[in-house]
Amino acid sequence: MGTFKFQVLNPLLHNELRLQIIVALDSLESADFMYLCQITGSTRGNLSTQITTLKEADYIKVTKFGGLGRASRTVCRITDKGRKALQVYEEGLRKMFTEKVPEPDQEQKSKIG
Repeated sequence: MGTFKFQVLNPLLHNELRLQIIVALDSLESADFMYLCQITGSTRGNLSTQITTLKEADYIKVTKFGGLGRASRTVCRITDKGRKALQVYEEGLRKMFTEKVPEPDQEQKSKIG
């Protein structure tokens, strides 16, 4: 048997909330913070943390409009890099579900028991 290994999935997207954010932005092009909070069911604090992580990875762009604090409006938009990362992640998942895992060879079977 060769050296089969499962597809490595992007750890930045292999998080439920970050994945929800990036999928929503891929579909919508952009969304404001409160709408993302609503559709993900996330708390504001957790959503803010995950948005920051995606922004630092250059997967999304964050723009603030208006005044300071609660008077401002935060809008997120997916970047080309984020769109590509999502595409690769989706392809990796599909490969994991469709790829045939090879049977262990005799040496490996004897180690298993």
